[in-house]
Amino acid sequence: MSEIASREAVAPPVPRRRPRRRDETWFYGPAAMLIFLLAWEAGVAISGIPELFLPRPSAIVVSLVTLFATKGLAYDTALTLWRIFGGFLLGSMIGIFLGVLMGTSRRIFATTDIFVAAIYPVPKISLVPLLVIWLGTGDLFLIVLAALGCLFPVLVNTITGVKQCDPGLILAARDLGASRAQILRHVVIPAAVPAIFAGLRLALGISIILIVAAEMQTARYGLGAKLHLAGQILETGDVFAILLLLSLIGIVLTKVQSIADRFVGRWRAT
Repeated sequence: MSEIASREAVAPPVPRRRPRRRDETWFYGPAAMLIFLLAWEAGVAISGIPELFLPRPSAIVVSLVTLFATKGLAYDTALTLWRIFGGFLLGSMIGIFLGVLMGTSRRIFATTDIFVAAIYPVPKISLVPLLVIWLGTGDLFLIVLAALGCLFPVLVNTITGVKQCDPGLILAARDLGASRAQILRHVVIPAAVPAIFAGLRLALGISIILIVAAEMQTARYGLGAKLHLAGQILETGDVFAILLLLSLIGIVLTKVQSIADRFVGRWRAT
Protein backbone atom coordinates (compact mmCIF):
# COMPACT_ATOMS: atom_id res chain seq x y z
CA MET A 1 0.00 0.00 0.00
CA SER A 2 2.82 2.36 0.94
CA GLU A 3 4.63 1.41 -2.27
CA ILE A 4 1.59 2.43 -4.35
CA ALA A 5 1.30 5.68 -2.45
CA SER A 6 4.97 6.45 -3.04
CA ARG A 7 4.57 5.81 -6.77
CA GLU A 8 1.61 8.17 -6.88
CA ALA A 9 3.60 10.75 -4.98
CA VAL A 10 6.45 10.78 -7.51
CA ALA A 11 4.18 10.53 -10.60
CA PRO A 12 5.06 13.27 -13.09
CA PRO A 13 2.50 16.04 -13.45
CA VAL A 14 0.27 16.06 -16.49
CA PRO A 15 1.80 18.46 -19.03
CA ARG A 16 -0.29 21.52 -19.65
CA ARG A 17 -1.26 22.58 -23.12
CA ARG A 18 0.97 25.35 -24.35
CA PRO A 19 -0.81 28.59 -25.17
CA ARG A 20 -0.92 29.54 -28.81
CA ARG A 21 1.81 31.95 -29.81
CA ARG A 22 0.66 35.28 -31.12
CA ASP A 23 1.37 35.97 -34.75
CA GLU A 24 4.15 38.54 -34.66
CA THR A 25 4.04 39.12 -38.44
CA TRP A 26 0.44 40.42 -38.66
CA PHE A 27 1.60 43.98 -39.39
CA TYR A 28 3.96 43.04 -42.26
CA GLY A 29 1.26 43.30 -44.94
CA PRO A 30 -0.24 46.64 -43.78
CA ALA A 31 3.25 48.10 -43.32
CA ALA A 32 4.32 47.03 -46.81
CA MET A 33 1.13 48.50 -48.28
CA LEU A 34 1.67 51.79 -46.42
CA ILE A 35 5.25 52.04 -47.69
CA PHE A 36 4.07 51.32 -51.23
CA LEU A 37 1.39 54.04 -51.08
CA LEU A 38 3.80 56.59 -49.63
CA ALA A 39 6.33 55.81 -52.36
CA TRP A 40 3.58 56.14 -54.98
CA GLU A 41 2.48 59.50 -53.58
CA ALA A 42 6.02 60.86 -53.44
CA GLY A 43 7.03 59.44 -56.80
CA VAL A 44 4.11 61.01 -58.66
CA ALA A 45 4.60 64.36 -56.90
CA ILE A 46 8.34 64.48 -57.62
CA SER A 47 8.19 63.22 -61.20
CA GLY A 48 5.31 65.46 -62.19
CA ILE A 49 3.34 62.72 -63.97
CA PRO A 50 -0.04 64.13 -65.13
CA GLU A 51 -3.01 62.87 -63.13
CA LEU A 52 -4.63 61.82 -66.39
CA PHE A 53 -2.12 58.97 -66.53
CA LEU A 54 -1.42 58.22 -62.86
CA PRO A 55 -3.17 60.10 -60.03
CA ARG A 56 -1.75 60.25 -56.53
CA PRO A 57 -3.29 57.94 -53.85
CA SER A 58 -4.60 61.00 -51.98
CA ALA A 59 -6.40 62.16 -55.14
CA ILE A 60 -7.83 58.65 -55.60
CA VAL A 61 -9.27 58.71 -52.07
CA VAL A 62 -10.84 62.11 -52.78
CA SER A 63 -12.38 60.73 -55.99
CA LEU A 64 -13.74 57.73 -54.08
CA VAL A 65 -15.38 59.95 -51.46
CA THR A 66 -16.84 62.15 -54.20
CA LEU A 67 -18.27 59.11 -56.02
CA PHE A 68 -20.02 57.98 -52.85
CA ALA A 69 -21.23 61.48 -51.97
CA THR A 70 -22.50 62.74 -55.33
CA LYS A 71 -22.55 59.96 -57.94
CA GLY A 72 -24.46 57.13 -56.26
CA LEU A 73 -21.56 54.71 -55.88
CA ALA A 74 -23.18 53.16 -52.80
CA TYR A 75 -26.09 51.91 -54.93
CA ASP A 76 -23.74 50.52 -57.58
CA THR A 77 -21.66 48.78 -54.89
CA ALA A 78 -24.71 47.17 -53.28
CA LEU A 79 -26.00 46.02 -56.68
CA THR A 80 -22.65 44.49 -57.63
CA LEU A 81 -22.32 42.71 -54.28
CA TRP A 82 -25.85 41.28 -54.65
CA ARG A 83 -24.92 39.88 -58.05
CA ILE A 84 -21.57 38.53 -56.82
CA PHE A 85 -22.99 36.72 -53.80
CA GLY A 86 -26.10 35.55 -55.64
CA GLY A 87 -24.01 33.81 -58.29
CA PHE A 88 -21.47 32.58 -55.74
CA LEU A 89 -24.05 30.98 -53.45
CA LEU A 90 -26.01 29.40 -56.30
CA GLY A 91 -22.95 27.97 -58.02
CA SER A 92 -21.36 26.81 -54.75
CA MET A 93 -24.44 24.95 -53.51
CA ILE A 94 -24.86 23.16 -56.83
CA GLY A 95 -21.13 22.42 -56.99
CA ILE A 96 -20.98 20.91 -53.49
CA PHE A 97 -24.11 18.82 -54.08
CA LEU A 98 -22.91 17.44 -57.42
CA GLY A 99 -19.37 17.00 -56.10
CA VAL A 100 -20.54 14.84 -53.21
CA LEU A 101 -22.67 12.75 -55.57
CA MET A 102 -19.86 12.29 -58.09
CA GLY A 103 -17.29 11.61 -55.40
CA THR A 104 -19.34 8.92 -53.65
CA SER A 105 -20.83 7.15 -56.69
CA ARG A 106 -18.69 5.59 -59.41
CA ARG A 107 -21.65 5.33 -61.77
CA ILE A 108 -22.59 8.99 -61.46
CA PHE A 109 -18.95 9.99 -61.84
CA ALA A 110 -18.50 7.85 -64.97
CA THR A 111 -21.68 9.33 -66.48
CA THR A 112 -21.06 13.01 -65.77
CA ASP A 113 -17.28 13.36 -65.83
CA ILE A 114 -17.21 13.76 -69.61
CA PHE A 115 -19.62 16.73 -69.37
CA VAL A 116 -17.44 18.38 -66.71
CA ALA A 117 -14.33 17.85 -68.85
CA ALA A 118 -16.09 19.37 -71.88
CA ILE A 119 -17.60 22.45 -70.20
CA TYR A 120 -14.98 23.31 -67.56
CA PRO A 121 -12.32 24.71 -69.99
CA VAL A 122 -14.81 26.96 -71.82
CA PRO A 123 -14.24 30.63 -70.78
CA LYS A 124 -17.45 31.57 -69.02
CA ILE A 125 -17.26 35.18 -70.24
CA SER A 126 -17.68 33.80 -73.77
CA LEU A 127 -21.18 32.69 -72.78
CA VAL A 128 -22.35 36.31 -72.41
CA PRO A 129 -23.98 36.51 -75.90
CA LEU A 130 -25.94 33.29 -75.37
CA LEU A 131 -27.04 34.21 -71.85
CA VAL A 132 -28.14 37.66 -73.01
CA ILE A 133 -30.26 36.03 -75.73
CA TRP A 134 -31.79 33.55 -73.29
CA LEU A 135 -32.10 35.69 -70.12
CA GLY A 136 -31.82 39.32 -71.18
CA THR A 137 -29.45 41.81 -69.56
CA GLY A 138 -30.92 41.95 -66.05
CA ASP A 139 -29.70 40.58 -62.74
CA LEU A 140 -30.72 37.01 -63.59
CA PHE A 141 -28.26 36.90 -66.49
CA LEU A 142 -25.40 38.15 -64.30
CA ILE A 143 -26.19 35.79 -61.43
CA VAL A 144 -26.36 32.78 -63.76
CA LEU A 145 -23.06 33.79 -65.37
CA ALA A 146 -21.36 34.04 -61.98
CA ALA A 147 -22.92 30.74 -60.88
CA LEU A 148 -21.49 28.98 -63.95
CA GLY A 149 -18.07 30.39 -63.15
CA CYS A 150 -18.26 29.32 -59.49
CA LEU A 151 -19.71 25.88 -60.15
CA PHE A 152 -16.70 24.08 -61.56
CA PRO A 153 -13.94 25.08 -59.07
CA VAL A 154 -16.20 24.03 -56.19
CA LEU A 155 -17.29 20.86 -58.00
CA VAL A 156 -13.77 19.69 -58.85
CA ASN A 157 -12.41 20.44 -55.37
CA THR A 158 -15.36 18.72 -53.70
CA ILE A 159 -14.83 15.58 -55.79
CA THR A 160 -11.13 15.59 -54.90
CA GLY A 161 -11.83 16.05 -51.19
CA VAL A 162 -14.45 13.29 -51.09
CA LYS A 163 -12.21 10.82 -52.92
CA GLN A 164 -9.29 11.55 -50.59
CA CYS A 165 -11.29 10.46 -47.54
CA ASP A 166 -9.50 7.63 -45.71
CA PRO A 167 -11.20 4.31 -46.68
CA GLY A 168 -10.23 2.90 -43.30
CA LEU A 169 -12.43 5.45 -41.54
CA ILE A 170 -15.36 4.53 -43.78
CA LEU A 171 -14.87 0.81 -43.08
CA ALA A 172 -14.62 1.47 -39.35
CA ALA A 173 -17.86 3.45 -39.42
CA ARG A 174 -19.60 0.64 -41.29
CA ASP A 175 -18.34 -1.91 -38.77
CA LEU A 176 -19.83 0.24 -36.02
CA GLY A 177 -23.22 0.11 -37.73
CA ALA A 178 -23.29 3.61 -39.23
CA SER A 179 -25.75 4.16 -42.06
CA ARG A 180 -24.76 5.62 -45.43
CA ALA A 181 -26.12 9.02 -44.45
CA GLN A 182 -24.23 8.97 -41.15
CA ILE A 183 -20.98 8.04 -42.89
CA LEU A 184 -21.50 10.86 -45.36
CA ARG A 185 -22.26 13.40 -42.64
CA HIS A 186 -19.71 12.42 -39.99
CA VAL A 187 -16.83 10.99 -42.03
CA VAL A 188 -16.82 11.95 -45.71
CA ILE A 189 -17.92 15.59 -45.63
CA PRO A 190 -15.66 16.62 -42.68
CA ALA A 191 -12.73 15.02 -44.50
CA ALA A 192 -13.57 16.96 -47.67
CA VAL A 193 -14.05 20.34 -45.98
CA PRO A 194 -10.49 21.69 -46.60
CA ALA A 195 -10.75 20.94 -50.32
CA ILE A 196 -14.27 22.40 -50.47
CA PHE A 197 -13.11 25.64 -48.84
CA ALA A 198 -10.21 25.87 -51.28
CA GLY A 199 -12.75 25.66 -54.09
CA LEU A 200 -14.96 28.29 -52.45
CA ARG A 201 -12.02 30.67 -52.16
CA LEU A 202 -11.33 30.31 -55.89
CA ALA A 203 -15.01 30.57 -56.77
CA LEU A 204 -15.54 33.87 -54.95
CA GLY A 205 -12.69 35.50 -56.85
CA ILE A 206 -14.06 34.18 -60.14
CA SER A 207 -17.51 35.54 -59.29
CA ILE A 208 -16.10 39.04 -58.72
CA ILE A 209 -14.16 38.95 -62.00
CA LEU A 210 -17.11 37.72 -64.07
CA ILE A 211 -19.63 40.14 -62.59
CA VAL A 212 -17.44 43.21 -63.09
CA ALA A 213 -16.46 42.14 -66.62
CA ALA A 214 -20.08 41.45 -67.61
CA GLU A 215 -21.27 44.73 -66.08
CA MET A 216 -18.73 46.57 -68.20
CA GLN A 217 -20.27 45.03 -71.32
CA THR A 218 -24.00 44.98 -70.66
CA ALA A 219 -25.11 46.72 -67.45
CA ARG A 220 -26.20 50.29 -66.83
CA TYR A 221 -25.57 50.15 -63.08
CA GLY A 222 -22.94 48.46 -60.97
CA LEU A 223 -19.23 48.91 -60.34
CA GLY A 224 -18.32 47.47 -63.73
CA ALA A 225 -20.66 49.86 -65.54
CA LYS A 226 -19.29 52.78 -63.49
CA LEU A 227 -15.73 51.70 -64.29
CA HIS A 228 -16.45 51.47 -68.02
CA LEU A 229 -18.10 54.90 -68.09
CA ALA A 230 -15.22 56.53 -66.20
CA GLY A 231 -12.75 55.07 -68.67
CA GLN A 232 -14.72 56.33 -71.65
CA ILE A 233 -14.72 59.94 -70.42
CA LEU A 234 -11.05 59.74 -69.27
CA GLU A 235 -11.82 60.14 -65.55
CA THR A 236 -8.64 58.38 -64.41
CA GLY A 237 -9.21 59.27 -60.76
CA ASP A 238 -12.64 57.63 -60.82
CA VAL A 239 -11.19 54.55 -62.53
CA PHE A 240 -8.56 54.12 -59.81
CA ALA A 241 -11.15 54.86 -57.12
CA ILE A 242 -13.41 52.05 -58.31
CA LEU A 243 -10.42 49.71 -58.61
CA LEU A 244 -9.46 50.66 -55.04
CA LEU A 245 -12.98 49.84 -53.87
CA LEU A 246 -12.85 46.45 -55.59
CA SER A 247 -9.49 45.77 -53.92
CA LEU A 248 -10.93 46.65 -50.50
CA ILE A 249 -13.88 44.34 -51.11
CA GLY A 250 -11.45 41.56 -52.03
CA ILE A 251 -9.41 42.11 -48.86
CA VAL A 252 -12.50 42.02 -46.63
CA LEU A 253 -13.87 38.88 -48.28
CA THR A 254 -10.49 37.14 -48.03
CA LYS A 255 -10.25 37.89 -44.31
CA VAL A 256 -13.81 36.70 -43.73
CA GLN A 257 -13.03 33.46 -45.55
CA SER A 258 -9.89 32.98 -43.43
CA ILE A 259 -11.95 33.36 -40.24
CA ALA A 260 -14.48 30.85 -41.59
CA ASP A 261 -11.63 28.45 -42.41
CA ARG A 262 -10.39 28.57 -38.81
CA PHE A 263 -13.91 28.13 -37.43
CA VAL A 264 -14.61 25.10 -39.62
CA GLY A 265 -11.17 23.71 -38.76
CA ARG A 266 -12.08 23.76 -35.05
CA TRP A 267 -15.42 22.11 -35.91
CA ARG A 268 -13.60 19.31 -37.78
CA ALA A 269 -11.27 18.81 -34.83
CA THR A 270 -14.18 18.31 -32.44
